[in-house]
Amino acid sequence: MTASYDLSEVSREKQMGGLGKETDTREIRIVDLTDFDDRRAEITEQLWDAATEIGFFQLSGHGIPQHLIDEMFGATADFFALPESVKGRYPLVKQHNAGWESMSQVRPSIGVPDQKESYQVTRPHMDQLWPSEAELAGFRSRVLDFEARAWSVAMRVLSCFADRLGLPREHFTAAHDPGSPDYQSTLRLLHYFAVPAELRGVPGRWRAGAHTDFDCLTLLFQRDGQGGLQVCPGKEMADQEWTSITPSSSLITCNIGDMLTRWSDDLLPSNFHRVRSPGEGEYQGDRYSIAYFAQADRDAIIQGPAGKYPPVTAADFLTQRVQANYQPKG
Repeated sequence: MTASYDLSEVSREKQMGGLGKETDTREIRIVDLTDFDDRRAEITEQLWDAATEIGFFQLSGHGIPQHLIDEMFGATADFFALPESVKGRYPLVKQHNAGWESMSQVRPSIGVPDQKESYQVTRPHMDQLWPSEAELAGFRSRVLDFEARAWSVAMRVLSCFADRLGLPREHFTAAHDPGSPDYQSTLRLLHYFAVPAELRGVPGRWRAGAHTDFDCLTLLFQRDGQGGLQVCPGKEMADQEWTSITPSSSLITCNIGDMLTRWSDDLLPSNFHRVRSPGEGEYQGDRYSIAYFAQADRDAIIQGPAGKYPPVTAADFLTQRVQANYQPKG
């Protein structure tokens, strides 16, 4: 099955590089997943309303213990503190979205590399890409446990969207099988570099340029006080009004990705977001975050219940999106 992704999305992204305006009039809703099975219908409606109106929402009561989140952030900082000569032994394998990269992601919106480094974990493709126990004791087991917990939360949310779309409840879960060699969901550890003193307060700088995510659903773990994430609902918004999302160490920030937009026949919007550089008086140091990208298995067929778009494999869909947003150094 050949790819048929409309790359006009990239053209729209190229128009999103300006400062725009900031507004605090939009509400980023918090949805409590506590007592999920007993409250499924109520939670489904809350998720659907938040997702269709803004495309972003935050989760409380998600079931991942706070101490495990804190420990995962500690492991993340430990990994990025390794010398580049060590991290360089585990380089990003682009076609598998696995390994370490630095300053390699160029957003069409700004045309320069994001000011960050990252380490991607995609389960079937991690051979030779894990730091050794001598380099980072316990890292592999901690990361894989955390990835599995994030998968579980993502599948609960996606099962609610399946209900609302009239699909079988486990429709998306079956398409995200961690045991499959075609599994391509990714846990991404992120380190945004501290702002150099000479560049603090310089306008128009981004830690990550405006973009949409390629996946079905993104789960983002953040730290209190390490802000910068902003969302601009509406892909065609000429005014570019951006809303800041307050970071929280206890909440998971979620957003819809391009894949689910297509799978829902455009009912669930994948909206532009960016990470701006901190302003005067804001925290200027290193920013860490952890993202779980729920991306359907390579062999999964993406087609919405109404058949608005022709079917496409998840592999073909993602290949074109990744190629449009990465380019080699030099």
